[in-house]
Amino acid sequence: MCGRFVLNCSTADILKEFAVDKVLAESTPSYNITPSQRVSAIIKDDSNCLVQFQWGLIPSWSKDPSIGSKMINARSETLSEKPSFKSSLKKRRCLILANGFYEWKKEGKYKSPLYIHLKSKKPFGFAGLFDKWISPEGEEIKSCTIITTESNELLKPIHNRMPVIIPKDKVALWLNPAIQNEKQILPVLKQFPSQKMEYYEVSKTVNSPANNSPDCIKPV
Repeated sequence: MCGRFVLNCSTADILKEFAVDKVLAESTPSYNITPSQRVSAIIKDDSNCLVQFQWGLIPSWSKDPSIGSKMINARSETLSEKPSFKSSLKKRRCLILANGFYEWKKEGKYKSPLYIHLKSKKPFGFAGLFDKWISPEGEEIKSCTIITTESNELLKPIHNRMPVIIPKDKVALWLNPAIQNEKQILPVLKQFPSQKMEYYEVSKTVNSPANNSPDCIKPV
């Protein structure tokens, strides 16, 4: 799964790394992003737009927005079967931006937090889905979920699931809402290559969502 991640890029950094045509929401660096918080993402409308979503998908048909707390992740293997994700898989795909993510490795009675990132140190995009929910009073919430798959060889000893990272050469396909054929979409949702990733242990200060500073990603 993916329950905590990092985006320490400015909007200017994102524009250098990704094909963004419109900035509809500025990106604010964060070192300990947790569910229900705002996350930066790229969607394609008429052009590629940098936006923000609430993390935790609230399907448009939901009667209770609290369902979002249970839908921070979506399993790639069952996306086309689940009512919560099926429509978004076809029409509302996004790239949720990150520099890395956290996972906890169990060692005896304790769990050690690890910071996982690309060897290149560059930002990347998780495969995401989004939706728009409107309350009876007219309140609008745009929310998203991160897609996961089985872990690659590097991460298997840590956790059996990992977030799907979209390779740069597949971003255009993933974001294109005109492509709705599952035979084209689903093959993109693969494990990212182990040899392009690495991790190191960080301080337990990251365990508390209240801590959000560069100290969270410092090696111990």
